Amino acid sequence: MQSANTPPVDSDYIINLRHELHRFPELGFDLPRTLEIVRRELENLHIPYTEKFGTSSLVALINPDSPGFSIGIRADMDALPLTEKTNLPFSSEHAGIMHACGHDAHTAMLLGTARALKQIEHDLTCKVVLIFQACEEGCADGPGGAQRMVQDGLMDEVDMIIGLHVENWLEHGTVGVAQGPSMASAHSLHLEFFGKTAHATLPQSGVNALAMAVNTYTGIQNMMTTRLNPLDRFVLSVGQLEAGRTDNVIPDYAHMRISLRTYEAELTSIIVQNVEKIAENAAAEQGGQMRLTHRTLALPLINDNKIAARVRAAAEKVVGGQRIVTMPAKLSSEDFSFYLEHKPGVFFRLGTRNEASGCVTLPHNNDFLIDESALAVGSQVCVQFVIDNQKGLSN
Repeated sequence: MQSANTPPVDSDYIINLRHELHRFPELGFDLPRTLEIVRRELENLHIPYTEKFGTSSLVALINPDSPGFSIGIRADMDALPLTEKTNLPFSSEHAGIMHACGHDAHTAMLLGTARALKQIEHDLTCKVVLIFQACEEGCADGPGGAQRMVQDGLMDEVDMIIGLHVENWLEHGTVGVAQGPSMASAHSLHLEFFGKTAHATLPQSGVNALAMAVNTYTGIQNMMTTRLNPLDRFVLSVGQLEAGRTDNVIPDYAHMRISLRTYEAELTSIIVQNVEKIAENAAAEQGGQMRLTHRTLALPLINDNKIAARVRAAAEKVVGGQRIVTMPAKLSSEDFSFYLEHKPGVFFRLGTRNEASGCVTLPHNNDFLIDESALAVGSQVCVQFVIDNQKGLSN
């Protein structure tokens, strides 16, 4: 049962905000309309906020003058470069951009949490740090949203942190919590190949960059099946290979983009070194050169077991023990992991699947739908968690 002093969240408020955010999706750090909506709501609620952490991100405070324990709650705000095909009455009005990962719902739920907690602000003994983060989906160059907030000292303001994500693997209204390892690290490998152009009828006079890339691709596939332990947890996927501009010129440049997910730093290092060696050999065979750029986009996301138990306890008060699911470790990734590098916390899941309503598609698809009736549950769990843990982990 929920505590008697737990304020209810406003489901209509959350859903209406989600509709507004969904209509105006924005990418990366370019979030003017989204930030305008968040600022408007925080100001209407008389909740102070700052924009000094990160880029295009907001941090709002409930009970800001409390000298006691501080609990962070994070929501991401950015969308994806997809053309929406849901036929929703509140579909994206920004061509080629869609909230296809639920970040509109996350932002709305955090505002719903803020609205409820503001009602009991003077009864709280802790400070609540509401984190509205940009660019979770990653950017082409430089650190992403969470990394920038961490670099600017955000985690000095937080003692522990939670975040949640909608989950269409789980039935609507259920809550999923992973113990310990939850999500993998994410690495972007960018391979570039440099050769020399030639007429297509005189290939021997050029240095074929496309051949280097193709041979590298083949070598990577062979590596995965013959040189890596099949019991290791990893994904290595080539998502892009480009070369040339026409059919009658041997290309002098090619590039390949690879996504790597692992849980172990040693395995990451082994795979990256092998990929680099394969590419070096492929380039040398053609008489060309190569360059590898390796960026870490997310760390392994390891939930704190004690806090995970407390999230489960809070969720049980909201939905009951039968609707709590133990989540398995995934090979997907989240930059929430950068927060956990500095302070303990938990990233958990809110079930939004509803087959009868067609809410079954997984994120990053242009027909992604969620059961909005579950969103109030997400906010209510966050509110309950704050109330239960306002005195810190020692209580």
